[in-house]
Amino acid sequence: MSGRPKAELVLSESEREQLTALTMRRKTAQAAALRARVVLACADGIDNKTVAAKLRVTQKMVSKWRACYVAHRLDGLLDAPRPGAPRTIDDTRVDAVIAKTLESVPTGATHWSTRTMAWEMELSQTAVSRIWRAFGLQPHRQETFKL
Repeated sequence: MSGRPKAELVLSESEREQLTALTMRRKTAQAAALRARVVLACADGIDNKTVAAKLRVTQKMVSKWRACYVAHRLDGLLDAPRPGAPRTIDDTRVDAVIAKTLESVPTGATHWSTRTMAWEMELSQTAVSRIWRAFGLQPHRQETFKL
């Protein structure tokens, strides 16, 4: 045995079942399923080099996910938050757009359009459209049916 000693990886029965379920589910992201397979193989006592060859990944990846699992258990297999621009519209403004969309009607119109809502709430039309899409709002279809 060469190199640094690896952290002992012991799984409880419920953890083993959860990891196995992750690898078997059709809807599991393939990256998460691969991480679960890495952890399961490491828990069976197989060394990192053999696990890497068997799963066709690098030894660095195997050691990374082994260490993450030992440190954080199942939460260690989740994706870390990705970098990106911070949100510019806070939850209170989003709530205000949703409430106004559902509870009021613009003067001189039967329903809100993205442009009128954007002008009223001092947001961009794109921002209003994204909010409506995220929450499944379709003001032109609310409580009316036009033939």
